[in-house]
Amino acid sequence: MSVEDLLVRAPGLRITDPRRTSVEVHAYLRELIISGTLPPGVELKQAELARLFAVSRTPLREAFRMLQEEGLVSAEPNQRSHVLGLNPDELELLYAGRVALECLGVRLTAGRMTRDEARSAIAALWEMDRGYRAGDMPGWSVAHHRLHRLLLGRVGDVVLRTIASYAERSERYVRSYQLDHWETVPDRHQEHRDIFEAVRDGVPDRAVALMATHLARTAVGVMRKIDPTRSSSAIDAAVALVAQTDARADRMSE
Repeated sequence: MSVEDLLVRAPGLRITDPRRTSVEVHAYLRELIISGTLPPGVELKQAELARLFAVSRTPLREAFRMLQEEGLVSAEPNQRSHVLGLNPDELELLYAGRVALECLGVRLTAGRMTRDEARSAIAALWEMDRGYRAGDMPGWSVAHHRLHRLLLGRVGDVVLRTIASYAERSERYVRSYQLDHWETVPDRHQEHRDIFEAVRDGVPDRAVALMATHLARTAVGVMRKIDPTRSSSAIDAAVALVAQTDARADRMSE
C-alpha cells in the first residue's frame, strides 16, 4: 500500500507558521509513525511527500534528519527512507537509562516542588484522565510527558533533555502496547498519582521505589508484547542499581 493510500483517513497536514515548516512536518510525520498510520517497512520518498504535503524538499530533508535521530526512519541514499521496526533491545536500554535518570530526578525533586508546579502536576493528571476517558491517546501522551517533567524538575535542564529524548524514542513502543492494553491505563494512572504524592510530600525513598517499579513494569510489558520469551536483564540491573544507591545514601545520612 502506498503512503498516499495510508494517509487517506489521516488528518491532513496544516502548516500554521511557514517559518516552522520543517518542525511541523516532523511533528506530523512523527505522529503518523508513532500512531501506526505509517507502519514499519513503509518506504518514505521525499519527492512523494513533498507533493502530498505541498511543501518544498528543504523542510522535508530537515524533518527526515530529526526522524532519523529519533530512530524512527532509516538513513538511505536518494532521498528515501523506510519506517523502522520495533527493536526490543533498543527499548530495554532506553528504559534502563530512564530508570536511573528519572529515579535521580524524583529524589532531587521530592519535597522541593513549588505550589505552582504541584498545581500543574495535578492539572496534568486530570488531563491524562480526561484523555483516557475520551480515548484521546495523543492528548494523554502530551499530559503524560508534562507530568514526568514536573516530577523531575530539580534534576536540571541538561539531564531533563536527555530524559526527554529517551522518552520520545520509547513513545512508539508504549503507544503500540497501549493500543492493545488501553484498559490498563487506570492502573498506570494510579501509579502516576502515587509518585506525584510522594514527590510533593517530600518522601524521596518512596518516590524512587515507585518510579523504578512504574518504569520497569511498563518496559517489561512492552518488551514481552514484542518478544514474549525475552529476559529483562538491563531493566533488572537498573532497578537493582537504584536500590543499592538508595541504600548507600541512607547509610551515609545516618
